Amino acid sequence: MHVRHLSVADFRSYPVAELPLGPGVTTLVGLNGQGKTNLAEALGYLSTLSSHRVATDAPLVRFGAERAVVRGAVVSRGRETMVELEITPGRANRARLNRSPVRAREVLGTLRTVLFAPEDLALVKGDPGERRRFLDDLLVARQPRWAGVRQEYDRIVKQRSALLKSAQPYLARRARGRRPRVGAEGLDPQAEADSALHTLAVWDGQLAGVGAQLLYARLRLLRDLGPYLAAAYAEVSDGQSSARAAYRSSLRQESAEQLAAGAVPEVEELREELLASLAAVRDQEVERGVCLVGPHRDDVVLSLGELPAKGYASHGESWSFALGLRLAAFQLLRTDLGDDPVLVLDDVFAELDSGRRERLAAMVADAEQVLVTAAVPEDVPAALAGRTHRVTLGSLEVGEALEAAEDVTAQSPDTAESADGPQDVEAADASS
Repeated sequence: MHVRHLSVADFRSYPVAELPLGPGVTTLVGLNGQGKTNLAEALGYLSTLSSHRVATDAPLVRFGAERAVVRGAVVSRGRETMVELEITPGRANRARLNRSPVRAREVLGTLRTVLFAPEDLALVKGDPGERRRFLDDLLVARQPRWAGVRQEYDRIVKQRSALLKSAQPYLARRARGRRPRVGAEGLDPQAEADSALHTLAVWDGQLAGVGAQLLYARLRLLRDLGPYLAAAYAEVSDGQSSARAAYRSSLRQESAEQLAAGAVPEVEELREELLASLAAVRDQEVERGVCLVGPHRDDVVLSLGELPAKGYASHGESWSFALGLRLAAFQLLRTDLGDDPVLVLDDVFAELDSGRRERLAAMVADAEQVLVTAAVPEDVPAALAGRTHRVTLGSLEVGEALEAAEDVTAQSPDTAESADGPQDVEAADASS
């Protein structure tokens, strides 16, 4: 799989940008603030419908514009597909496949990418949500249908949490054995508490049903990913230590310990355990007005040898672990799908010592397509020499270190040609 051409309009600080691509390695070279990362981000957005840098779409739209457009010509197994996304803050994305309107989720799977960026250090050092997102994004890359399951689970958690908060005054007093106070609206407090408990039981069933599916998929994914992670980390770090990932569940202790040890129970067994775990923390949930059990509360424990990576790994080890996770994802998708995802390495090499640089380059050199961003050509190992686009504020500079160079020049929406066909130039004046 590879992207033949990428174009953006009103994306970040780009009015219009056209990036010709192809199989092999393409490097975007430019100083910080020139727009390299914006193009890597656009490529990732076409693949995942989300940014690796921000949680909402609003920052993706150029200041003063109503919407942004990202297009990519994706070639897979000899067939080309044009993917287009229109991003409008506060509204659902519009999507097209080969110019035909489709639901945005239907483009998932057309382009698969594995993107490594400096933000990925949070996979090791950051909050559990970073690691949950890593697993769920990889699930969707593997099988796009999981996007719908994840969306449905998020909806259930949101509704159940809202119920706990709204009914908390009634339920908390009842849990303490006190009679609920009469509401300001004159409603029967006992009836309100009974109704809330009944509704909560309904939401428990929905959370357990959908949550069990998501939990099962995560456990299987982590089991499949394990060998690739161990191999990737050993190669990047030159065998300095062993890397492992274990699932930390919010289920009751005995079940959580089984999952941490690598067990993968069937979906129905997980559903029943989720229901039992919810029942076990019912009083705590009522007291706090928060949903305490489910995949949204889980984590992945990353270990180097016998020690947790978070808090014990050095900066270099943390970088290697984050790289190992992304490279493991790449290898898993390659094996599963029989087709290489597009590999994006955004400002990676500047953070690595020379040994890790060379080992990483050797590991990814045979990928069908690799997009690299770097501040200077010297940051990119010789093993990844290829076409280079120099990203500057509207000027072209060709250096002797570049094997080939192509323009990265500014275009205005009025003068730029249609993005339907390939062009040789980039837009600039973009903040990365």
